[in-house]
Amino acid sequence: MLNFTYNIPTKIIFGKDELNRLPKEIKEHGKRVLLLYGKNSIKTIGLYDKIVNLLNEKNIFFVELSGVKPNPSVSSAREGIKLIRENNLDFILAVGGGSVVDCAKCISAGVNYDGDPWDFLIGKANVKNAVPIGTVITLAATGSEMNGGSVISNEETEEKLAFGHPSLVPVFTFEDPTLTFTVSKYQTSAGSTDIFSHLLEQYFSSHTDDGIADRLNEAMMINVINYARTAVDNPENYEARANLLWTSSLALNNLIAYGKKHGDWSSHGIEHEVSAIYDITHGAGLAILFPNVLKSFLAKDIKENLSLVKFVNLGRNVFRLDETDEKKLAEKTIDKIREFFNSLDMPSTLAEEKVDSSKIDVMAKGAARSGTIGYYHKLTEADVFEILENSL
Repeated sequence: MLNFTYNIPTKIIFGKDELNRLPKEIKEHGKRVLLLYGKNSIKTIGLYDKIVNLLNEKNIFFVELSGVKPNPSVSSAREGIKLIRENNLDFILAVGGGSVVDCAKCISAGVNYDGDPWDFLIGKANVKNAVPIGTVITLAATGSEMNGGSVISNEETEEKLAFGHPSLVPVFTFEDPTLTFTVSKYQTSAGSTDIFSHLLEQYFSSHTDDGIADRLNEAMMINVINYARTAVDNPENYEARANLLWTSSLALNNLIAYGKKHGDWSSHGIEHEVSAIYDITHGAGLAILFPNVLKSFLAKDIKENLSLVKFVNLGRNVFRLDETDEKKLAEKTIDKIREFFNSLDMPSTLAEEKVDSSKIDVMAKGAARSGTIGYYHKLTEADVFEILENSL
């Protein structure tokens, strides 16, 4: 286990009927607020009116920016930066799912930077003097409410890239499972797939067992499997929604990454290339790609005579498989992951999402723009091309 410093600074206010505490939490960090949200869902469930009333009652000045897309664009971030500067705002309240929070982080980073916010995504600028962020979460998926990472799309260049900084970690997050009751079956499934994929990305970190980190990870995987379908079939099941919501935060707040050198993240990187061009739902893209990435990993492990301990532990501890032959166990484990995604009615092929072979070379090149992608195995452009081809 490597050295680490445990520091997860986000204050979590979890449970129903807690939102009245929102003005107090905001006032600890700012006085003039950018209220950032997506389309009409928060208005439909009455959340918008409740937040606006709370802000007005406590005389908290705010300016609104709505319309953040599921794959948030740098153009939305530019608009948010402009509003903050014009209105002398000092706090961002992101209300919605991970896309809204990711957009908030890009805005936060860009306010006190003279250049374009896309510079953060291409590594041209470092974050300094970020504007504090608070969140009210309405979807269990990305875990962006408890980490400093952000994924932003550039519609002009057809790129979808990630950046992050510790100062972009939200200072507080309200997690009320009842706010996720109206999330559609499809988005519940896609969100659960995203959670599970975050866990897999960090699980496949090395060719050795990582002890407590892996055991915590496995417990979270089991939790997602146990509650995802229940939430799809019974959207107002509080325990299912609560467990998915809390797991989504824990799955990507560094808890299960402490003590490790890094996770893999190749599946996410490849999916970002697909959704940058075709604008498909992130969770759906991961459901298609991840099993094929794992097949590529397994083939390389066998060819290079490397330990299959990750596949073996995953199969035995999460899916309760009792196969003794490690290669067969690994293959069955991948099949079980595909079966889980299928049980959530997620797609299995890119064709189902109207993605054809015409831009596979572009996506493969983009994913491996640094020469390779990932860490469990460093995948080349040719490897990514093969994975995409096998996913059609």
